[in-house]
Amino acid sequence: MKPVNDRILVKPHQAEETTKGGIIIPDTVKEKPNRGEIVAVGPGKDGKKLSLKVGETVIYGKFAGQELELDGEIFIIMREDDVLLVL
Repeated sequence: MKPVNDRILVKPHQAEETTKGGIIIPDTVKEKPNRGEIVAVGPGKDGKKLSLKVGETVIYGKFAGQELELDGEIFIIMREDDVLLVL
């Protein structure tokens, strides 16, 4: 898969299964993860290359991008501007 323009493809990290105290979090109240690893980047837009690179871990907005499933795995396609922080 190759994103177009200024888009990136992110594989979200798994949501926490338990709290620090050991309490198991049920699926119904787990928060959607807002952290993931970049697996593909587009070529950029209007002659500007993207500053993000494959393999970087990023934090993005809670409602950023579009979720998609491919071969049983979840990915999020989003614009570079949706990234809030690179870790």
